[in-house]
Amino acid sequence: MNVEELLDLMEETLEEGTSVPFAATKRVVDVERCRDIIDEVRNNLPDELRDSKKIVADREQIVRTAQQEADNIIKQAEERARVLVSDQEITKRAQKAAVEIVNAAQNQAKELNRASATYCESILKNSEEVLARSVADIKNTRMNLRNVASRDMRGAKKPKP
Repeated sequence: MNVEELLDLMEETLEEGTSVPFAATKRVVDVERCRDIIDEVRNNLPDELRDSKKIVADREQIVRTAQQEADNIIKQAEERARVLVSDQEITKRAQKAAVEIVNAAQNQAKELNRASATYCESILKNSEEVLARSVADIKNTRMNLRNVASRDMRGAKKPKP
């Protein structure tokens, strides 16, 4: 169940509680059920946070890997260029190939970096939206509970004729 469904279930549990005689604002509710629901809410909220942290760590690993790949490609290009230096024509071709390889590696590293940043941004945005909805649901539920409690309190304070 998601957080919103759990909060609805909590509200139902409170509404289903039996009224206590001579205490209009008091109800007898299933405490274990309420505790179970609260535990489920707690278990659901940290998952998004944990996922966000994992995404950030994954992004950093992707960037490190891309940089390592780019460095390896550059080293290979430099090594290959050194081998081909024996003749001027070969040297020219080697330099051109090395530049192309370096450019390709740099472009690939930039693309990997851009893609990982876009992916992380998307996941973090989704996590932020889920958390914002959860917070809004919690605030609404608390406000509803306060409203119910204040209505019950106003009803209980009326003097009897």
